[in-house]
Amino acid sequence: MSEPTSAGGPADRRAGGAVAALARYLEAGGWAPRRLPGDAFAVVYAGASGAFDCFALIRGEAEQLICYAVAPFRASPERRPAVAEFVTRANFGLFHGNLELDYADGELRARCSLDFEGERLTAGLVRNTLLPAARLLDAYLPGLRRVALDGADPAAAVAAVEEA
Repeated sequence: MSEPTSAGGPADRRAGGAVAALARYLEAGGWAPRRLPGDAFAVVYAGASGAFDCFALIRGEAEQLICYAVAPFRASPERRPAVAEFVTRANFGLFHGNLELDYADGELRARCSLDFEGERLTAGLVRNTLLPAARLLDAYLPGLRRVALDGADPAAAVAAVEEA
């Protein structure tokens, strides 16, 4: 049975410690984090495929770290079916993290998460959650761009990314 999550309890102390650990990692790594409402931070990742925003947030009560890397463009309504196919094809076989498409507004992102229930969140765990999300989006961003913006075939775009 897990520990209670009432105010001031062990889970709340771990969540506060997790937010502090996340902030320390981002600051020490030169990420220039921007604090967001709640227990979240925004940073910019500059990868081989361009710069984009990343978000890292602590879900305190659940003791989870969730990291998102968000594409710098959105899929138009008419391209969303093709982008959804790209995302589905790309996700098959991924070991850590996934790509996501918000069908309502066309937002594209990569997500990696970590459940640290009952454990101390360390810099290594933050790194091993944030960097895979950023690197995943960076790797697939050229293919996403070709499908979402240029009308490329989803299967061919995924194959080109994975063969590179």
